[in-house]
Amino acid sequence: MARIKLEYIWLDGYHPTQNMRSKTKVEEHEDFQGTLEELGNWSFDGSSTKQAEGGSSDCLLKPVAIYPDPSRINGYLVMSEVLNADGTAHVSNGRATIQDDDNDFWFGFEQEYFIMDTKTQLPLGFPVGGYPGPQGMYYCSVGGKNTFGRELVEEHADLCIEAGLTFEGINQEVACGQWEFQLFAKGAKKAGDELWVARYLLDRLTESYGYYIEYHPKPIKGDWNGSGMHANFSNTTLRTCGSKKVYEQICEAFRPVVKEHIAVYGEFNNERLTGRHETASINEFKYGVSDRGASIRIPLIAVTKGWKGWLEDRRPASNGDPYKIAARIIKTVKTAKIGAVAKTTAKPAAKAAKKK
Repeated sequence: MARIKLEYIWLDGYHPTQNMRSKTKVEEHEDFQGTLEELGNWSFDGSSTKQAEGGSSDCLLKPVAIYPDPSRINGYLVMSEVLNADGTAHVSNGRATIQDDDNDFWFGFEQEYFIMDTKTQLPLGFPVGGYPGPQGMYYCSVGGKNTFGRELVEEHADLCIEAGLTFEGINQEVACGQWEFQLFAKGAKKAGDELWVARYLLDRLTESYGYYIEYHPKPIKGDWNGSGMHANFSNTTLRTCGSKKVYEQICEAFRPVVKEHIAVYGEFNNERLTGRHETASINEFKYGVSDRGASIRIPLIAVTKGWKGWLEDRRPASNGDPYKIAARIIKTVKTAKIGAVAKTTAKPAAKAAKKK
């Protein structure tokens, strides 16, 4: 019999920015295979996480994804949904709102963040009482003059890969002490699960460094880039349509629901979406090919492949909930009226691509 450590991870009831919570359950298993079928629901005190009243405080944890925990012997990370005592989805459960049961939607999230020094409360590379050099030399830099925090970032990447996440890359970002990692998954729920587990591994890792991660979209005021979590998304239509018109119709579906998207794209996002620092203004909506100042960017590679690929919503903030972001994007894409137009425009687009 082996004793298995199961780290149940969930999101609390704080609003509008939820926090990760976790606790360990030790179980004996004869031949544990690391599958969801081997796990049971658990419970926690919802009155301590703003998810229940003290007089009836039990909330349930339903395992939805399991990954090896690379930092523990016989350890596993168990991403969980929060349910009410009667088994229904808790109001804080954003994952339950995703309408993608057939996994037709694929998501790639670009998670930006600042690494903060717990002693100075400043991003790495920022001197106390002053500022480092201006932006320009930090993005994808190498060398101790402009690069800060690489050891932590590299260790985090290794942990994510060892855990089996679909981890796709890392790079230093535009501001000093700012980094990014990328994750991709076929299925919106899976993408959200993996993004939260990657955040969990990153946050837990900082405990060994004397750092913490700042997900606020604009922690450093002034002429510094904020942090986003760009959402790259596609469905069968975007991946196969071969039509500029269809791409434009899907983008246009986002125009009348700007407020609904901004409402779930992260707290304090108005401080980041100013129209400067590679963002569109929070008060406008625009899209364009290869335009990093647009609300939605149409990747150049999708155009060169004959209008087949994905779209990038550049508005989500670094502190946004990937579950809620994905749910809102899916809902909007499904409202796009493309039916007959897709059939009439796909052939000409294909012919144009062949002529090129």
